[in-house]
Amino acid sequence: MSEELRLFLKEVISIFETMDYVKPESIPNIDLYMDQVTTFMDTQLESTKRHTDDKILTKTMINNYAKNNLLPPPVKKKYSEEHMLLLIFIYYFKNILSINDIQTMLNPITKKYFGKDGDLNLKDIYEEVFSLEHEEMTREIKEITRKYKVSQTTFKDVENPEDKALLDTFSFVCMLSFDIYVKKMVLEKTIDKFAAEKLND
Repeated sequence: MSEELRLFLKEVISIFETMDYVKPESIPNIDLYMDQVTTFMDTQLESTKRHTDDKILTKTMINNYAKNNLLPPPVKKKYSEEHMLLLIFIYYFKNILSINDIQTMLNPITKKYFGKDGDLNLKDIYEEVFSLEHEEMTREIKEITRKYKVSQTTFKDVENPEDKALLDTFSFVCMLSFDIYVKKMVLEKTIDKFAAEKLND
């Protein structure tokens, strides 16, 4: 393994290691006001920021989610643990899905499990989904490593080291972008199929 590849892998792994999901037990067991919600989210999801001054969730965002029926309204201006779990789902979804797509998938879950007692609740669903994280992280690291190795073998006939480095980086970005494009297309087709089936129920 080349030194360049070793350093790259070390950097990728360190990024993944800082990306831990918010454990339900980390959420305060008391209802929170808006300022407390945004502070909590900023603290818990800080590792997902691209820039240090990025905001995870703002008051305006949260109010818009409520207006768009993505989030049940707070009770006496306070947000419960279930509100927090939904906000975390929304936070991850909003980077890749439209508001309509998030509504399509999240609203049936909210309607069936938010504030309901039963064998399965919103917290159970959250824990089950995020329990898959470690296995997926390992798989993603291997796949990103493979793509990086492939990208470094492109443009073999380019002799100028700076040009070669530029083109190799561009190849790597293109490979990752295509991967995201394909997965996004599968996501959208899955959601469209789900929406069509719901209409026919």
